Amino acid sequence: MTTTPHAAGPHLLSGVRILDLGTMVAGPVACTLFGDFGAEVIKVEVPERGDTVRDLGPFVDDECLYWQVEARNKKSITLDLRQPAGQALLYQLVKEADAVVENFRPGTLERWNCGWEALRRHNPRLVMLRVSGFGQTGPYRERAGYDRIGLAFGGLMGITGYADRPPVRSGTSTADYQTALLGAFSLMMALYHRDTTGGEGQEIDLSMYESVIRFTEVLVPEYDRLGVVRQRRGNKHFAAAPGEHFRTHDGRYLIFTCSADAGFQRLCAVMERSDLAADPRLRSHTGRWEHVDELNAVVADWIEREPVESLCRKLDEAKLAYSFIYTIDEIMQDPHYAARESIATVQHPRIGPVKMAGVFPRFSGRENKPIEPAPDLGQHNDEVYGGLLGLSSEERRALAERGVI
Repeated sequence: MTTTPHAAGPHLLSGVRILDLGTMVAGPVACTLFGDFGAEVIKVEVPERGDTVRDLGPFVDDECLYWQVEARNKKSITLDLRQPAGQALLYQLVKEADAVVENFRPGTLERWNCGWEALRRHNPRLVMLRVSGFGQTGPYRERAGYDRIGLAFGGLMGITGYADRPPVRSGTSTADYQTALLGAFSLMMALYHRDTTGGEGQEIDLSMYESVIRFTEVLVPEYDRLGVVRQRRGNKHFAAAPGEHFRTHDGRYLIFTCSADAGFQRLCAVMERSDLAADPRLRSHTGRWEHVDELNAVVADWIEREPVESLCRKLDEAKLAYSFIYTIDEIMQDPHYAARESIATVQHPRIGPVKMAGVFPRFSGRENKPIEPAPDLGQHNDEVYGGLLGLSSEERRALAERGVI
């Protein structure tokens, strides 16, 4: 049994061991975040098939790039939890683990004799994170839940897009990643509580839709107290007036928003529009929001006429927030990304260097753990079953022949 957080090691989470039973994104990425900072993450996959992400692509020489990003810093073992022998192996692994993460439909692990009550009997200090679309309780608990489902049911998709068009999803799996972040945070809280109070483990119930609605600003109280049903507004937001995605002189798009009164005064100065600064209708943000379309039109005209170099210089000198809307090729060429080494390079044994987002955040006086490439299916069977559990080569071979591992 590990002794988090007392185990010595070179990285922040050295000594923590997590069993990743999940598949796809939300649960497994919570584990990836732990692996990024030195935890030992053992990815448990179905024999022969492995995690679904392995088959999604895009591919380079049959190697899935999606898998390379989301399974980095993990070990892979194969284990069939539907077989009693597989369940018995999981019980042994649980005795050596700090946490288990799963994202099956509620009730699935219970049918395999691997639910919370079964596992905690083998390790009372175990923390178990259970990720699902709709939670472990409630009338929708057995519904399947994926990223778009979470965005839709959690209220975010309904307010994203333009009023005269259907709702749209964000460009990446936002609900999955929000859930992964809350999942990792909840694991850290449970481990901290366990190890600082000498207490037992915890079962954590985290739903994807609740991970979404937690990040919907004032959507709930706005309706509760004011009866407002927020609608799709395109790129306009009540906390930004002026605020839009503005076309620049060279045909790109720039995000500019302004909320504070002082910031609006500085904007008026760089635009040389003292008339706007003196307009009594625009002295407060509330007034500016009432006239946001008029303001946005003025700012749009100025941004499109101003040469880009001059525009950026003036905005910087006025300490106003803005950014060009980057595509990935622009990200890869940007000097700020390069200076902070925000893009990491991982050496894959077959396809060579693979670039991906680095490990964030950074901690003072400590270098981040080098990123290990995503594992092959069952790559660490011998290490985990032989080294950690002490199974002989004959025992491992017999289990493999029966399809248990």
